[in-house]
Amino acid sequence: MYYIGVDLGGTSIKAGVVNTDGVILYKDKMPTKPERDSFFIIKDMASLITEIISHLNISIEEVLGIGIGSPGTPDVKSGVLLYSNNLNFENVSIREELSKYFDIPVYLDNDANVAALAESEVGASKNVDNSVLVTLGTGIGGGIIIDNKIYSGFNNAGSELGHMIIMQNGLQCSCGQKGCFEKYASASALVSQTIEAAKKNPGSLINTLVNFDYDMVNARTVFEAEKQNDETAKQVIRQYLEYLSTGIINIINILFPEYIVIGGGLGNEGENLLIPLRKIVNETAYTSHGIVPTKIVSAKMGNDAGIVGAAMLVKKNN
Repeated sequence: MYYIGVDLGGTSIKAGVVNTDGVILYKDKMPTKPERDSFFIIKDMASLITEIISHLNISIEEVLGIGIGSPGTPDVKSGVLLYSNNLNFENVSIREELSKYFDIPVYLDNDANVAALAESEVGASKNVDNSVLVTLGTGIGGGIIIDNKIYSGFNNAGSELGHMIIMQNGLQCSCGQKGCFEKYASASALVSQTIEAAKKNPGSLINTLVNFDYDMVNARTVFEAEKQNDETAKQVIRQYLEYLSTGIINIINILFPEYIVIGGGLGNEGENLLIPLRKIVNETAYTSHGIVPTKIVSAKMGNDAGIVGAAMLVKKNN
């Protein structure tokens, strides 16, 4: 038997046929064109699902269900996407609409939640009951797994880890608050911090690496300079780790998960990021005194997390 996993994003719709072990057997994608009405986006989703099933020459009767991970706030019980600014969806019954094309169960959840589920079921935190995924990208996303189940609060809008306040009256966030975690510890925040430091220190290797073209700075630039012993880069990373560790420590002190999984673009730095992060966290967290610490590891699922995690929604409901 098989599951269908759909990663519905603002840029593309990705879908895959996944087996019961969480392995993608075939996947494909198409542009979302999010400015369109939801009717046409869901119709394209159905076409993509039909295509990937046909490619493997399997019948719909062999598919146990369709799981969908989407940005925004879902009502997981009714299968309605209550709101998603990335898609201009508001109170869209994805389950009802997709059920017009396929007579099989349809499940819906937030994209960060399904990514956390993917890591929990077959990725970095496999065989662990309690884990948290923290994605460091344009913003900071999060997914919480408690007792092997997604936790998202009574209204399915929880796990907004990027919007915990770590700096009172700090930088303005797009959410309306000031001092949010993602304004200091996302990949975008690190880019801003790197550019600011490079401008203040024209002799820094950071400037050499990008030839003083600050549009060329990305989250990896400062790590490249740091590897070559650049003092400015070291200072940027030191400060960034203080910001990042503050948020991670808050998560540990509240939830004390067995694993925190670091994903997103910055997660690709691997041990270059995690070794110093672990040191700060293990020395500072409230649980640092003689208690087995939370393990901090890199995500494993990469770009497949959305498809696999959405498929695992089906598995968890069967």
